[in-house]
Amino acid sequence: MTEPKPAQKDAYDMILEAIDVGIYRPGDRLVESDLAERFGVSRTPIREALQRLETQSLLARDGRSLIVASLDHNQMAELYVVRCELEGLAARLAARHAAVEEIKVLSDMVESDAALLGDAAAMARANRRFHKQIHLASHNRFLVQQLDLVYRSMALMATTSLAAEGRGEEALEEHRAILAAITNRDEDAAYAALKAHISLAFETRLKSDAEKL
Repeated sequence: MTEPKPAQKDAYDMILEAIDVGIYRPGDRLVESDLAERFGVSRTPIREALQRLETQSLLARDGRSLIVASLDHNQMAELYVVRCELEGLAARLAARHAAVEEIKVLSDMVESDAALLGDAAAMARANRRFHKQIHLASHNRFLVQQLDLVYRSMALMATTSLAAEGRGEEALEEHRAILAAITNRDEDAAYAALKAHISLAFETRLKSDAEKL
């Protein structure tokens, strides 16, 4: 009996991941032929993926070209409002529903992430993993789906707030507070701690953007 082959990512997922990890950044032009060569697929699925990403406003038109979209100030503010509420709800539900094993995974993440301080890119990846684990620990598939959509749009921000001086250390302490509330099954504290964490990240980003004006 032959072993089943692992499922391959489709063109949409591969382009989306490339945007998420910063291979393609806001303003970068996406060319069908270049993408087909990079990902080893034909141009037809690439074209379909680009159309789908444009429909989701992750890509924008620049003349006849498609570029990775960017978020203006108002769009970013609107995104953080939604993210703050949904993430807070995820933390509340995680405090209620998370299995002991899921809480242990969160604890291990927080401890191991301390070694990443000073590496903004690594901290950003670890931050996404930590938040994703909370989303899953909420045990609410519809909430997870909505948060996935929010995080797709978050990929359109050119930089991470964790690149700001001292933000990595602050974020790690905030993660510890979130973890403590979930561990103690304190739903209100978990909700408040995660909302405060997102609010401080937004404030950091606003300050960083203001310094560039």
